Amino acid sequence: MTESQRPRILIVENEPQASEILTRWLEAEGHECVLVSDVDEACQQLEQDGFSALLADIVIAEKSGIELVAKAKEHDPDVAIILVAPSEDHHKVIKLLKMGAYGSVMKPLDQDEVTITVAHAVERRRLLLDSRQTQQHVKEEIQARIARMGEREEHTILRLVWAAECRDEATGDHIRRIGLYSATLAEALGWDQQQVDDIRLAATMHDIGKIGIADGILLRAERLTSEEFAVLRRHTEMGARILAGSEVPMLQMARDIALCHHERWDGSGYSQGLAAEEIPESGRIVAIVDVYDALSHPRVYRPAHPEEEVTAIMADGRDKHFDPRIFDCFLEVKSKFQHIRKEVVPEGVPS
Repeated sequence: MTESQRPRILIVENEPQASEILTRWLEAEGHECVLVSDVDEACQQLEQDGFSALLADIVIAEKSGIELVAKAKEHDPDVAIILVAPSEDHHKVIKLLKMGAYGSVMKPLDQDEVTITVAHAVERRRLLLDSRQTQQHVKEEIQARIARMGEREEHTILRLVWAAECRDEATGDHIRRIGLYSATLAEALGWDQQQVDDIRLAATMHDIGKIGIADGILLRAERLTSEEFAVLRRHTEMGARILAGSEVPMLQMARDIALCHHERWDGSGYSQGLAAEEIPESGRIVAIVDVYDALSHPRVYRPAHPEEEVTAIMADGRDKHFDPRIFDCFLEVKSKFQHIRKEVVPEGVPS
């Protein structure tokens, strides 16, 4: 069976009763358990077999904790190390958590605490592996096709096709509007015509990295957990990696936008934590138009905001989320945005 069908758990425990209890609980949840009684045995298992999670008694792990954590992370950086410890050993748990352990469960053992902690650890690993596999597949596909293409137009079509493959039904119209909004704002800011044409195409690829995010996260209507949101935030870096390496200026701009469109003027954004003019101007433009489009259209968890509310909400982000100079320019040309939203790209018309 594959890891996704039956995750494997390595249990490092020298108390027979605790080993029996942990094995019984986890196997009842569908996990395959492998038992060892010391760090040396654990390291040997880690070298030979793949595990989703490692449960280690802190009394054993503390003797060679650094070795155990280092070996586990060397063999598989994504394996989740869960410490089993008495409540009075809290300070020891903290020490090993700082060294890379994932979490802990306290003795006396509680079945719900153990099974839930392991389930979360296994799911975290699955999400990371799925995301990485999808990202690698997409990158390989793009690179293979680029190798057969030499002209700028073909590069552009390739990236746009991949962007249009996103699973959200509204994505096609959304990316077209983002491109037109960005070109309108860039032109109002005094960009030359070539740059305006470039951002009209480059901005459409701002969320291309989301093709590497699992459906269970990307399409979820409910609030994401902190771990799931951390995975979602990685779409900026994924997009930048997909678009990196081209000599075409438009694609270089697209790379900057993909990486920086969630940065904030005050430095509180992601993924680089850039502030003010450290953020490429193209990214600052798309940050504004992306929020405008999101607020102006319905989502599964809310209806669209009226135009007046959109302006009021966004105005609160001036000098915080948005470059104040570009935001003021946006207000001056917002009537053109309304025209694009209502007339140029009618809602409900497939791309």
